[in-house]
Amino acid sequence: MVLFSKLKKASLVGAFFVSGFYLSPAMALCPAAVVGAPVDVTRVVDGDTLRLADGRSVRLIGINAPEMAGKGRSVEPYAEQARRRLSALVAASGGQITLQLGVEPKDRYGRTLAHVFDVQGRSLEAQLLAEGLGYWVAVTPNLGQRQCLQGAEQSARAARLGLWRKSPVVAPGSLKAGGFAIVRGRIKQVQRNRGGIWLEMGGSLVLRVPLEQADDFTRIHGSALSGRSFEARGWVVDRLRSSAKTKKQARWMLTLGHESMMQLVP
Repeated sequence: MVLFSKLKKASLVGAFFVSGFYLSPAMALCPAAVVGAPVDVTRVVDGDTLRLADGRSVRLIGINAPEMAGKGRSVEPYAEQARRRLSALVAASGGQITLQLGVEPKDRYGRTLAHVFDVQGRSLEAQLLAEGLGYWVAVTPNLGQRQCLQGAEQSARAARLGLWRKSPVVAPGSLKAGGFAIVRGRIKQVQRNRGGIWLEMGGSLVLRVPLEQADDFTRIHGSALSGRSFEARGWVVDRLRSSAKTKKQARWMLTLGHESMMQLVP
């Protein structure tokens, strides 16, 4: 593990920022189903991305960690902690991990999409989520660990750990930039067309359910959604940058990766 030795030393130093170095029960809640042979890690890029010795870049499925600084963007809260914690977990596994590839094995950037486990078969995503060092996400069709990862995040949220120490949930009118967000608001209007289901928030935000997910979404959430309150998560896009936007359209659009990414709330 020569390539990982420097990272291993630094990682173990930073491993104690969450009540010492421990492996929570959450890691056992998302057991590996079918994984490959252990592979060497050469670099932990951030809290949800690894570089392997064979040259692959791996994006962890089911978690979105805070962004590191780059391209004119300042570092987000807990981004460094998430990277250090993932480094520590990899180091504790001897610099090796095992992968469970997603149904969709690559993203649009060419990264390998996989659930990542230590050499004992324990989920690294679940551990990070249980410590409040990332947000649970579900993107079709890579849904194999959805429920257990969602549960890991819920435990951190209930205990107000990490990112949940101060609620990251925002109102639609508070959106000021694109990127990942958790939004809570009220549905003003529902429309369905060839683009899917559109949930209007009253001028500033629209939620989009892709057409291929529309039937499942309606089955889960029902069709009488106007006036209901919700919490949704996903990547927000600024449509002012799109030539297709009209004056009547909401500026911000959030496309749901799966129907579970929106929850109706009281």
